[in-house]
Amino acid sequence: MNDIDGTRHVGHLSRRPRLLGGSADRRSRHLFTDDHGRLSGFSRRARVIRRGLSIVALTLPCMPIQALCLWFPGYAKAAFPRLYWSLFTRAMGIKVRVIGILPTQQGRPIVYVSNHTSWVDIPVVGGVLDGCFVAKGEVAGWPLIGTIARLGRTVFVSRQRATTGRERDSMRDMLDEGNNLILFPEGTSSDGSRTLPFRSSFLAVAEAKRDVDPSRVPIIQPVSVVYDRLGGLPIGRAARPVFAWYGDMDIGSHFWRLGQNVGLRATIVLHAPIDPIRYRDRKHLTQAVWDIVAGGAATLRQNRPAQPIVAEPMPGSLDTPDDQPAYA
Repeated sequence: MNDIDGTRHVGHLSRRPRLLGGSADRRSRHLFTDDHGRLSGFSRRARVIRRGLSIVALTLPCMPIQALCLWFPGYAKAAFPRLYWSLFTRAMGIKVRVIGILPTQQGRPIVYVSNHTSWVDIPVVGGVLDGCFVAKGEVAGWPLIGTIARLGRTVFVSRQRATTGRERDSMRDMLDEGNNLILFPEGTSSDGSRTLPFRSSFLAVAEAKRDVDPSRVPIIQPVSVVYDRLGGLPIGRAARPVFAWYGDMDIGSHFWRLGQNVGLRATIVLHAPIDPIRYRDRKHLTQAVWDIVAGGAATLRQNRPAQPIVAEPMPGSLDTPDDQPAYA
């Protein structure tokens, strides 16, 4: 469904109300009767249970369907996970707003590079972008989640220096087969208040080396993702941990808190694509992509209108004269 401004909505989400109002909110709760409070608590618990059961009811039949798609050639094995994640976000109550347009491949694969706040990024981004995720190796061993990830043809990486070359080749094989990849190069999730530095090793797959055929070098699509509505209202810094999943949080308790809320929205900004061939090395490419992703995310966190960002020539870009000074 499209808004007047041309943005697209796909799906819905939820979590913890106590961060919304602070002390004033706590005082206001005393105005309600005990019966009202019990009813409100029951309603929230019923909501999260209903959403959890909806996700289970969706996932169980979708797993054998995707397994069947993997047996046959064609686009179905890539298209079906996108449909599944879109329905997943709808079941969770997350509305997804998309700003920008997806690039045309023009004979070259695409690597989507996004900031990372929560496990919720997977269904939110997966329901919009056509690609295989790159995830840390531990995910493969998680009950049920690991199975879903393998069915979605996730590429697992250990993030150890000794295995970087092998994992890069594995990702390049996926791209050579005509697949796109979705990367979270921060290497971890955060509290949602900032974008952490990107690890350049994640973009080794996009590095334009002399011995690599230019047609095999993927296009980079920077993507900014921010959760910007809670209870249907813009949220500030204090409420961002409602969506964030980081540190030693477990998915079960996070889903329980998150699933109790209504009026949740994620906004995705699809920035202008970047051609890695324009950059002298991987570190300059990584910095250019981070600047765009972090800039778009910062604009969304401030609840300001966001537009796709176009990369500007910078030191390290082949579009920049060698004598141009570098600014901090």
